[in-house]
Amino acid sequence: MLRHYLIAVTLSLGLLTPVVTAAGVVKDPYRYFFNETWGDFREELANAKKQNKKGILIYFEMDECPFCHYMKNNVLNQQEVQAFYRENFLNFTVDIEGDVEITNMEGKVMKQKDFAFRENRVRATPVIAFFDLDGKRIFRHTGKTSGVEEYIWMGQYVADGSY
Repeated sequence: MLRHYLIAVTLSLGLLTPVVTAAGVVKDPYRYFFNETWGDFREELANAKKQNKKGILIYFEMDECPFCHYMKNNVLNQQEVQAFYRENFLNFTVDIEGDVEITNMEGKVMKQKDFAFRENRVRATPVIAFFDLDGKRIFRHTGKTSGVEEYIWMGQYVADGSY
C-alpha cells in the first residue's frame, strides 16, 4: 500500500514540473514568439526598423486548422525558435477569418480576412509570410514545417538575405 502511495506521489510531483522536450522548456508562443500589436502593420514596419530587425513575419492562421495547432504546439513554443525569431523579426498573427480591422503596410484599413485573402492570397493555413522593412513580401511558406530545424532554416534564409 505504501509503495502505491509513493508511486502516486512521485507521478503527481512529475506533473507539477515544467513541460520539457528534447529541445528544452516549452513556452507559450502567444507570449514568447508573437509580438503584441494594435494591428497597424505600417507602424510595425517603423518599429522593426527602429529595433534593427530584418523584417516582419506574419503567421496567417485559423482556429480549426490542425497544422496551425501543430506549429504552435511543436515548433513555435520552443525556446530556440522563439529566441531566433524575436531577435531577427517582429512576429504577428492574422486570423484569415477575422473581422478585426487592421492597417496594411500601405496604411489602408481593412478586416483581417480581407488582408489575408485579397492582399496575400491566403487560402490554406498556416501561411508564414516574411516582409522586408519596406513592406514587400519577400518569402512565403504554406503549411507546417517538419519541425524546429526547418523553421530555423527558413528564418535564417530570410534573415541573411539568401532569398
